[in-house]
Amino acid sequence: MNTEITVHPRLHHLGLITAKLDEMTEWYRKVLGMTITQRAKIPMVARMTHQGPPFSGFAFVSNDEMDHRVVFFEIAKAEIDPDKRRHTGLQHVAFECTTMDDLLGTYVRIKNLGISLMWAADHGVAFSLYYQDPDHNVVEIFFNVYGSPLTATEYMKSARPGMPSQIDPDKLVAARKAGAEPWDLHTRAVAGEFAPAEPWDPQSHF
Repeated sequence: MNTEITVHPRLHHLGLITAKLDEMTEWYRKVLGMTITQRAKIPMVARMTHQGPPFSGFAFVSNDEMDHRVVFFEIAKAEIDPDKRRHTGLQHVAFECTTMDDLLGTYVRIKNLGISLMWAADHGVAFSLYYQDPDHNVVEIFFNVYGSPLTATEYMKSARPGMPSQIDPDKLVAARKAGAEPWDLHTRAVAGEFAPAEPWDPQSHF
């Protein structure tokens, strides 16, 4: 048993409180391909005891081999915080695509579902798309332009912090269809070639 050296437990899942269990599970199904692995309602009699949970139901969802990646806890009177940016808490959660085509294809698919993009940028280490779920939690979907965690980490350690390059994903899709490789897309994005016609205002959501 190691009692001196810090181990590195991996992030496995997150839990979110919601008053919209059906809407949230459906949104995460549409956007991230998550399916319900377990769902239950908590009987009122159980909630009225001192040992009972404060929520009325829950749903475990996953989009990979793990039994769950997100747990939604339903509390009927839970409300969206209108002043979220001034309060502590979860700022966003991110999901990684394996390829640039997976990221761009996901963007097109989600757009065709009528789900609006909140913000998009090349951070120097990754292309990132940001969305809001029905409870206004920010969900990032990204692709690592360096192709490996190790290389991306070395970049992050050596690069000077700077403002991300805002992008119009439709321009990226067009360039990719014209034959541009992911690294070419990255260098062109940093140069400002794929900037949106009207700049995004991240302060309105972050």
